[in-house]
Amino acid sequence: MRKIFDEQLKLLHKELIKMGMLCEEGISVVMNSLVNKDSELSEKMDSLNQEIKQLRRDIESLCLKIILQQQPVAKDLRKVSSALKMVTDLERIGEQATDMSNIIIRLKEDYILEYHQIYQMAKDTIKMVTDSIDAYVQKDVEKAKQVILYDDEVDLKFKNIKKDLIQVIAKNPEQGEYALDLFMIAKYFEGMADHAVNVARWVHFSLLGYTLKENGEIEDNK
Repeated sequence: MRKIFDEQLKLLHKELIKMGMLCEEGISVVMNSLVNKDSELSEKMDSLNQEIKQLRRDIESLCLKIILQQQPVAKDLRKVSSALKMVTDLERIGEQATDMSNIIIRLKEDYILEYHQIYQMAKDTIKMVTDSIDAYVQKDVEKAKQVILYDDEVDLKFKNIKKDLIQVIAKNPEQGEYALDLFMIAKYFEGMADHAVNVARWVHFSLLGYTLKENGEIEDNK
């Protein structure tokens, strides 16, 4: 029975990594489309999102099978229950990347605004998603904690972008719609970073049995 259980855990591990990689790919696709227009962006993101959703269903089914058939306890149960939580956040990342692609497609070409802050925010978000998955793969508690703490950097960038866009609207009202689209894109990246934090917190829980707050302090799980 233990051999079957170990094989199921390996499959769970593999499927979670695959789901995380698809999320990273989705963020990269929309990030690059900010600079280089992609006429096939919508189709690419719809396809990726469907893969991510299917993986969530597969992983949830596998987790339930493990719980019902193997009745894991203690650390093994934490691994499975954490995976059930993680896939929800990973799916949301895929959905937000798809929603963002719909905004990018309609961005007007006649207004030129600097993308560098949003582009850097996107790179930070990819790093957080990648590191949260790496923490899971490597069973690295410290890396999970660093993902949680790094969210402050993304939040700060979002606040700065919001301030800049408010000034753009005040000085050039005709660019208001465009600036609001950029604001929504930045907001989506902030949301993705929050989901990466959630993944990292569940990785931490799966390894140590407790989660951390966003400031890195131990959270009361009672």
